[in-house]
Amino acid sequence: MGLVNKMITKTTVRHSLTHLFIIALGLLMVYPVLWMIISSFKPNNMIFSDPGLMPKALTIDNYITGWKGYAGVSFGRFFVNSLLMCAAAVIGNLIACAMAAYAFGRLKFDGRNFWFAVMMVTLMLPGHVTIVPRYILFNVFGWVGSYLPIIVPKFLATDAFFVFLLVQFIRSLPKELDEAAIIDGCSEVGVFFRIIVPLAVPALVTVALFTFLWTWDDFFNHLLYLTNPKIFSVSRALRTFVGDSGAVSNWGGALAMSTLSLVPPFILFFSLQKYFVQGIATTGIKG
Repeated sequence: MGLVNKMITKTTVRHSLTHLFIIALGLLMVYPVLWMIISSFKPNNMIFSDPGLMPKALTIDNYITGWKGYAGVSFGRFFVNSLLMCAAAVIGNLIACAMAAYAFGRLKFDGRNFWFAVMMVTLMLPGHVTIVPRYILFNVFGWVGSYLPIIVPKFLATDAFFVFLLVQFIRSLPKELDEAAIIDGCSEVGVFFRIIVPLAVPALVTVALFTFLWTWDDFFNHLLYLTNPKIFSVSRALRTFVGDSGAVSNWGGALAMSTLSLVPPFILFFSLQKYFVQGIATTGIKG
């Protein structure tokens, strides 16, 4: 009996220490975000002179001044721009990547394995390698200064990671479902819309969530292609707080708008968390 109690005590201590370590690590990772949120309510002259998490004074002036935006365009417009751009990107990826994944996962055509291998190779290609060619191409098209360089590629299934994710999910679905649907008179298109798409909802939600987050958080492409303040995204607009010398001209406004920029991704992620986990697991059909 004493041996059992000793083993239980050791297990409890071990689990307690593990949980304490995880909590400490979590707090360490969350600290910069907490500091940003709290500092956004501090007066400008106290942001760095009072770096603690317990501010001596609170103000909402940073949100008022930051919301005024840049070049006569408010941050409300920047938020609308980002949401519309992300929505278009999500729609493009869902349509194009789902169709490409269905072709690779279910249809038989000449060169299927070759083209799938080519697609997989693009996953290993650093994005920086294609920056100059893409910019030259889009500049020739006259697309620089618009959303087209960011949105149009999404409708061409250029995100190989999402195609691969959906292919793996589709391959996990029983082919007997397709065969039964075809016997009942469904075409390949009918199988896609009536069988594959409804069953692949968790994976499609994962694609939508990642597309939204990556498009929302993207800075380099927005800096490269969005040159007119009226079409700036949130991430591009945050750059306007940095002066020509590289110094931030309004730390309070920058922190306030950065805090607000976290709200849409947080809402989307936690509202779709269940589907996100299912999509990543790619478990196929559950009874």
